[in-house]
Amino acid sequence: MSFRQTYLRALPQLTVEQAEETALTLFRYQAVHCPPYAAYLAQLGRDPQTVQRLTDIPFLPIEFFKTHDVRTEPQTWVGQELFLSSGTTLQQRSRHQLRDPQLYRDNATLIFEKFYGSLTSWTFLALLPSYLEQGNSSLVAMIDDFARRSGQKHEAFFLRDHAALLATLAEAKRDPSRRIMLFGVSYALLDLAAEYGPAPELQNLTVLETGGMKGRRREMIREELHEELQQAFGPVGIHSEYGMTELLSQAYSFGDGRFHAPAQLRVLLRDPSDPFSVSTDRPDGALNVIDLANVDSCAFIETKDLARMHPDGSFEVLGRMDNSDVRGCNQMA
Repeated sequence: MSFRQTYLRALPQLTVEQAEETALTLFRYQAVHCPPYAAYLAQLGRDPQTVQRLTDIPFLPIEFFKTHDVRTEPQTWVGQELFLSSGTTLQQRSRHQLRDPQLYRDNATLIFEKFYGSLTSWTFLALLPSYLEQGNSSLVAMIDDFARRSGQKHEAFFLRDHAALLATLAEAKRDPSRRIMLFGVSYALLDLAAEYGPAPELQNLTVLETGGMKGRRREMIREELHEELQQAFGPVGIHSEYGMTELLSQAYSFGDGRFHAPAQLRVLLRDPSDPFSVSTDRPDGALNVIDLANVDSCAFIETKDLARMHPDGSFEVLGRMDNSDVRGCNQMA
């Protein structure tokens, strides 16, 4: 059995206690078999065998997904699905090739059900116009799969048809066995709230905003955004998802702005002015992510997000580093 087969067989049963050793094992594998990462480590003069702790790992700058084919063992497979990051027409979009599209969907389901329970107890609806228009969205793929697996009878996506969405919400609420989760990019949720205000159909939902104004509205801090949304959706907390094109795993916030990560996802903070000063106990800084589901690309990613860590392991996203691209996941200053 190959390394990949053995690794993926164990991944769904991964525990938090096993995550660090698993990460180090995957690092040593990708340091050899992921050509862009291997070249990056060589340029730094880093010998993978000297890496003994997570904080020793050099993280790959996320820009590599724009400029390089970030794949592990690329000679052995052809991509079966391509995810592209969101952005403006002037931005170069990140590319994430998937060797096995089902791995992404199964992993996303595993994480969602850990935090929210069975998919079959939910109806999933979504307002994601820019994601749908740009295409190749990992978020759209995830929600589409959630809706299919849930067995819901309702269409999940509403481009800009707010009236159809409200009609569907009213109908879905007649099924007491299912809760309703409304995913939405921030500006689209604000547009819906502005048009309908505190309509009855918008009450008693789980609203999950994915961030992103896409230049259609002014940027808002999270507290201001959530306060405005709550005027339409009621006083319950607005949930959020932390995910991106370059990741196959997600973290979730349940209304207080703190993201909780599954065993597959580990976050570390670095000094914003020193990419190699990484710490497990730094209270705030720039965000490094280890995504253990990224076995076919690179699991060790240096993002451009600023974050704050909390003692319970949760984290807040504070915004973007200066001069970095505006992206579609939940990253508000």
